[in-house]
Amino acid sequence: MTTVTAPAPEEHGARVGRTVEVTVPATSANLGPGFDTLGLALSIYDRLEVTALPEGQLEIEVSGSGAEDIPRDASNLIVRTIAYVFADAGRPMPGLRIVAENAVPHGRGLGSSGAAVAAGVLAAKGLLAGDVDLSDTDLLRLATELEGHPDNVAPALFGGLTIAWMGERGPQHKKLLVHRGVSPLVLVPAYTMSTSQARSLQPPHVSTADAVFNVSRSALLIAALMQSPELLLDATADRLHQDYRAGAMPETQRLVQALRAAGFAAVVSGAGPSVLVLADGPGSRLDAVEVANQVTDTPWEALLLAVDVRGGTVGDRAEGST
Repeated sequence: MTTVTAPAPEEHGARVGRTVEVTVPATSANLGPGFDTLGLALSIYDRLEVTALPEGQLEIEVSGSGAEDIPRDASNLIVRTIAYVFADAGRPMPGLRIVAENAVPHGRGLGSSGAAVAAGVLAAKGLLAGDVDLSDTDLLRLATELEGHPDNVAPALFGGLTIAWMGERGPQHKKLLVHRGVSPLVLVPAYTMSTSQARSLQPPHVSTADAVFNVSRSALLIAALMQSPELLLDATADRLHQDYRAGAMPETQRLVQALRAAGFAAVVSGAGPSVLVLADGPGSRLDAVEVANQVTDTPWEALLLAVDVRGGTVGDRAEGST
């Protein structure tokens, strides 16, 4: 539960003029078999500077990925997220100045909406510091209520490999460290994919055999990512979601099949259409890029990344991050 301290009445809420800086990583959810459960934080970052203004004022500047499509009014997802957190804490919503630099590709299956929600929750935490104490449990609860499921917001908030689930006490997560030999490669196409469209292609029921297949591969994937990268190809096999979505993004499916046939642990990143390759060493990623260049006419931007282990950060501009 959110902990509220007892400052003087005039100190309730955000102090006008306070500025916080927020950084959140991209994420890749599912990782093949871990549908709506597993997520991985990646070293691409959205950065925000958020300043509390007098009530009613709103200024938004956005640059980078998706900038032309992001609302500059109260419908902005970060603004809505901050307002949600302030309402949950029982504090008046301040005016805001938001300056955002977006590097996480939008609509590509790399958790851009989850990053925005995580950024908003962290910005609210920073603005409320000294008045309302938001714990990690609070952050995950609030972010999940807004995002709908925790598999993207958990790694965006906490970094690393995360297992997320809904328990009796709400959303929970466990952060795990990834073997240093695991080297992520993301192949990003020019086209986008709607998460809601991708989810609409899921069948309401699956066979027991497919469920057992994914349970076994999800368990194996944890071992592969933490201890045995040589098992990643088998561990990333999936029967629950990728094949059902293949018709909506045939180039993605074609690339995943070609990479797996060549021995690479390739999966659809999140809802797609990007492809995540979990290579067992930095050098083999270049071989995967060569496969991508040879098997499809669609241009793919190759991002050679690291696993982000820190997750989202927030701090006063003059004081550094926490």
